[in-house]
Amino acid sequence: MAASDSEGGSEQSFLSHLIELRERLLKAVAAVLIVLVALIPIANRLYGWLAMPLIKHLPQGGTMIATEIASPFLTPIKLAFFVALIIAMPFVLYQLWAFVAPGLYRHEKRVALPILLSAMVLFYVGCAFAYFLVLPAVFAFLTGVAPAGVAVMPDIGHYLDFVLVLFLAFGLCFELPVVLIILVTLGVVTPEQLRKSRAYAIVGAFVVAAVLTPPDVLSQMMLAIPMIALYELGIFAARFLARPPEAGATDSTPPTA
Repeated sequence: MAASDSEGGSEQSFLSHLIELRERLLKAVAAVLIVLVALIPIANRLYGWLAMPLIKHLPQGGTMIATEIASPFLTPIKLAFFVALIIAMPFVLYQLWAFVAPGLYRHEKRVALPILLSAMVLFYVGCAFAYFLVLPAVFAFLTGVAPAGVAVMPDIGHYLDFVLVLFLAFGLCFELPVVLIILVTLGVVTPEQLRKSRAYAIVGAFVVAAVLTPPDVLSQMMLAIPMIALYELGIFAARFLARPPEAGATDSTPPTA
């Protein structure tokens, strides 16, 4: 009888977790949709703002074009969706945190919450770095090397895809300190090992930059150098903030079911 009650309680707990997960997912989706609806009326203005780094470097009389019939409508809406996702991301991550946090020990919460917040901030910083510094430099180079007699008229859809890839690349690469802190916290590596691997990290930064950025030296340097600096920042932060788990160490406050 006791075993039956235990199985029934476990099933009830599992169903309650599923219901809570569904509710939090619905809240996250609703937040993104609300922001998207608010952004749709200014979607064209958002695209104009995004295209400024390119438009400033187009030749005299140069314009962007739409090679597909629905592009003038769908491309700004696509941009509005990604902007809505970025704006709503703090609320989405809060819903994720609120679902996961009750199952964490106290020391895990102390580590996980700063890492989550730092990851979000670093991703935004990476996107801002790409927009304000990298895109103007890239487009100045690309429009400047166009052969004589070639009119530079980028397609609006291809431009959006190109910029989103750069945003994602820089946003993820700026997460490097967070990744290093997590690895040290889990005991996978130590700060001393990271320092000894500095030369390999520098080579890896230039390889990643060569793969993710356009084929010009300037944009590759503008990604590789920040990655090297972030690697050093990650070593410094891991040394003072992260602590590898000690054998047999437990928290006196267990996670709630």
